[in-house]
Amino acid sequence: MALSLPNLYPKGDAYGIKYFELKTKPSQLKLSFSYRARAKAALNSRSSSVEIPRQWYNLVADLPIKPPPPLHPKTFQPIKPEDLSPLFCDELIKQEASVEQFIDIPEEVLDVYSLWRPTPLIRAKRLEKLLDTPARIYYKYEGGSPAGSHKPNSAVPQAWYNKMGNVKNVVTETGAGQWGSALSFACSLFGLNCEVWQVRASFDQKPYRKMMMQTWGAKVHPSPSDLTEAGRTILQMDPSSPGSLGIAISEAVEVAAKNVDTKYCLGSVLNHVLLHQTVIGEECIKQMEDFGETPDVIIGCTGGGSNFAGLAFPFIREKLKGKINPLIRAVEPTACPSLTKGVYAYDYGDTAGMTPLMKMHTLGHDFIPDPIHSGGLRYHGMAPLISHVYELGFMEAISIPQIECFQGAIQFARSEGLIPAPEPTHAIAATIREALRCKETGESKVILMAMCGHGHFDLSSYDKYLQGSLVDLSFSEEKINASLAKIPRPVS
Repeated sequence: MALSLPNLYPKGDAYGIKYFELKTKPSQLKLSFSYRARAKAALNSRSSSVEIPRQWYNLVADLPIKPPPPLHPKTFQPIKPEDLSPLFCDELIKQEASVEQFIDIPEEVLDVYSLWRPTPLIRAKRLEKLLDTPARIYYKYEGGSPAGSHKPNSAVPQAWYNKMGNVKNVVTETGAGQWGSALSFACSLFGLNCEVWQVRASFDQKPYRKMMMQTWGAKVHPSPSDLTEAGRTILQMDPSSPGSLGIAISEAVEVAAKNVDTKYCLGSVLNHVLLHQTVIGEECIKQMEDFGETPDVIIGCTGGGSNFAGLAFPFIREKLKGKINPLIRAVEPTACPSLTKGVYAYDYGDTAGMTPLMKMHTLGHDFIPDPIHSGGLRYHGMAPLISHVYELGFMEAISIPQIECFQGAIQFARSEGLIPAPEPTHAIAATIREALRCKETGESKVILMAMCGHGHFDLSSYDKYLQGSLVDLSFSEEKINASLAKIPRPVS
């Protein structure tokens, strides 16, 4: 739209450059029909009037029954803050054990968040039309962050707190590479050295994630590696091991425990990580209000649980208050179904048994998903807090095979335009199931979905699907039972 000079008048002079102001208010300007149509469509499908939350929300404060405490891996007694100090900086340890309802977000973290937050809540009208459903589908899109996912929501505060604690180096693990990319990005902003152990299968399948991490200055190793005792032990047993998140965690934790200038960062599972992710749900509650909608069903994918918790926990708070009553559904891959096929028990967070024991839904700490599983979400256990909420009956869980997930992803990409990461394809598939049920029943439910990242660096998985070489993994009861047999039994 071009503005003629008569519509402007001189306003002032700054640094020798004249600047002008509109005589006519923007709302009074005449727009072309096509421009007005596009603008109206954008306003009808997106909500962007909310501000970045200034506090993280801690669901523990509002639960009627508090979650079981983590246990020391050697004594099997409840963990003490000093037990965690070799791995985590003081502020993150405080947040891990906090029962405060809200925790202030530091201004420095908010400043970085403003690079991409608030993130959009988008109505998927074209997907609704494709499915011919009366349901109204909304998705909260986290793929606009520098790393392309929700992971920087926790990577940034973790890096900042470590910087404030005079830590020089941080180490971590990553599966598909989203968390490793996010932490590498955050460390580059705050001048920290970052070292990442990436699950071997993903290291080989997704080289561009490795390149992202290296671009932001991180060192990246395939896991298992010969750099740690934990890695060497695995390689001695299986030189061609595809790796697992449990193995990669063992390697990173070992390095942190042996070096006083190094701390460990985790991208999911722990309470403080889930806490940081609640900016997603806090924004979304206000955005849904802007739309004049209340969700009937909330759907998110789960691996370790950070993305799901980030969206769902603030809504669970409102549910506990009696303000809303949505069905909250976690979706996991059939290849790694910790909630739907695992047991609720104390287990190690890593393969080598170096981490605290956590009460969670687990497939056993040495469970390794098949390397042909393309959908991410590879962790053997579910976040203890999500597991606890599941046990309390505040949510449900299902598992979906990967071919159905990629079928849904293609429908989503060809209607909404965004190519989803393999992880949220599980939420998309579950959303499509729900929307088609609404088509059968005639219900006009409001479905809210977590769209946690884009799939621009996961196109090899799409290629396998499009070429017809992607296969569904048969569920191996024998494999999981063997892994479950090794779970420690510290308490009855």
